[in-house]
Amino acid sequence: MRAYLEALEAHKPKRGRKRTPDSIKKRLAAIDDQLQSADRLQALHLRQERRDLQDELAAMSETVDLAGVEKGFIGAAKDYGQRKGISYATWREVGVTPAVLKKAGISRSD
Repeated sequence: MRAYLEALEAHKPKRGRKRTPDSIKKRLAAIDDQLQSADRLQALHLRQERRDLQDELAAMSETVDLAGVEKGFIGAAKDYGQRKGISYATWREVGVTPAVLKKAGISRSD
């Protein structure tokens, strides 16, 4: 359950223009330049932005076997949802697609 839901969250489309590894690297270089003349407070914010961008860049290179975790989810979701009282609408709210719910045997009436 957890692996599939975390994979959904990690691959959820974000609003706005997508960043590329090149655009992140350019921004990291700009941050390094800005740090040389930044005051202490600006430097604090720039360092946090740098850390966030480094994490984002690292996450881009990670691959998740979404099909594999989806298969595991499909096999376990119906029983888990019944035991925990999780409705179809709640599964949808966290991003599980109708097609995956159907494969798992979860219907709107569940």
